[in-house]
Amino acid sequence: MRHRPFFAVALTGIVLAVSACSAPVAGHPSAESAAPSSSAGWELNHAGGGDRIKSAGLEVLKAEGNAEHFHAHLDVFTDGKAMTVPADIGFEHNAAGQPTGISALHSHDESGIIHIEAPTAGATYTLGQFLTEWGVLDGTDKTPGTAHSSSDGWAVAVNGTQQSGSISDVVLKAHDEIVLFHGTAPDPLPAKFTFPDGV
Repeated sequence: MRHRPFFAVALTGIVLAVSACSAPVAGHPSAESAAPSSSAGWELNHAGGGDRIKSAGLEVLKAEGNAEHFHAHLDVFTDGKAMTVPADIGFEHNAAGQPTGISALHSHDESGIIHIEAPTAGATYTLGQFLTEWGVLDGTDKTPGTAHSSSDGWAVAVNGTQQSGSISDVVLKAHDEIVLFHGTAPDPLPAKFTFPDGV
């Protein structure tokens, strides 16, 4: 698959070149408008992105990998209300807000598409790692169902089938539609996502 430049940042003499997939990029005219709305706590805090990548057990890379390349899609609902999955999950930023690193597991826009672009083939990536990079469901808020609640009470469905076990253990696979929800399940439960051509 061809890549187009996503950003280039000079970092201590090294040029960090990250190229995006053919999926729409936030702010780009071809980006799809997101129907979900943001609520307090679900926004991405760019500060500490590199630390969250490492907490997820992943490396901060200087460019997207090309040995493994696939996409999944995530929808998040609280009591039937859709939350926006932010752009730039899995990115490290400097104090000026410029991207300086990227994880193999990341988002480019608010479409909910999760990108897996890894430098080595065969690794497994999970929903829990993505949520850690996002900084949500970290247990810092005792109110159930909030962005920073624990994962208790949350459920997950993959391709329309509710999963048993921990939501964090759900393995991301190519073109999976993943629905994470708390409280009232969305009706109908999304079972499929139409990915852009080439994704």
